[in-house]
Amino acid sequence: MSEFSSDSALFETRYSAGAEEFVLVEFDEEMSLETNLLVQRVVRDVESSAIDGVLDVCPANVSYLVRYDPDVISYTVLVNDLQKAEARSRAKGFASFDTRIVDIPVLFNDPWTHEVLMKFRDRVQDPDSTDLEYLSRVNGFADTDDFITSLTSTPSLASMTGFVPGIVWSYQMVPKKRQLQGPKYLRPRTETPDRAFALGGAFPAIYPTPSVGGYPIFGRAAAPVYDPDQRLPDFRHRTELVQLGTICNYRPVARDEYDEIGRAVSNGTYRYLIKHLRFEPAELIADPDEYNRNLIEVLYK
Repeated sequence: MSEFSSDSALFETRYSAGAEEFVLVEFDEEMSLETNLLVQRVVRDVESSAIDGVLDVCPANVSYLVRYDPDVISYTVLVNDLQKAEARSRAKGFASFDTRIVDIPVLFNDPWTHEVLMKFRDRVQDPDSTDLEYLSRVNGFADTDDFITSLTSTPSLASMTGFVPGIVWSYQMVPKKRQLQGPKYLRPRTETPDRAFALGGAFPAIYPTPSVGGYPIFGRAAAPVYDPDQRLPDFRHRTELVQLGTICNYRPVARDEYDEIGRAVSNGTYRYLIKHLRFEPAELIADPDEYNRNLIEVLYK
């Protein structure tokens, strides 16, 4: 078992019927990088197989959901096809795949999320601390800057999309014992600024639009990660910046750079720094520090 593995006992894949049109496939009860990479491999296999009667495939962190037409394919036949896709995917091991790494500038400890989070101190574990102060302390950091440095020193892998259009859960690409954790609010906020940066569990995430929310918030992305009007050049082909399997490098910026990026967004000229690459999960798992250093070098060279 690698340092990235789940700590749960050996889990037998569970195939469950959901009403008459859905199959839920669960690979584990606990999140791990290895399990999520398996989910992504299986989903790519199912989508490329173009199984007759399959209408949609929705991946999650340790599972995926299939919507199908029962008039075209039966539950039993579909599960058999999905089991074959799982077997093929497991046989491939940590297969490499083409993806992108994206530089995502974030202003941490910003005034906008701070103003909002202070309205909801009655809904958190420690009302006397800000979200950033609380997260720093529970993760063993005396200084909030050290916490931010640790969180942003390595990239994260987009492991799941959903909840609202444009939101992405990313997973820290370090062994589980080094992952930082963000305990959720005791009761959700009724307000979250757009582009708020959050950490919920082991998942860094950016709220694309104003919404409710339960993840601790302590920063704001300098540019949109969701552009339904497709104004910006990086959104000409898709309305969301990050897709499943994208590597996200959250980069702390000062207020001057944040404002400069905001002006470029306003006039429609802002471009994200994006590099295409072949992601090698086996190399990451073998030596995460070296592989992450190489990823950063590829992004900024």
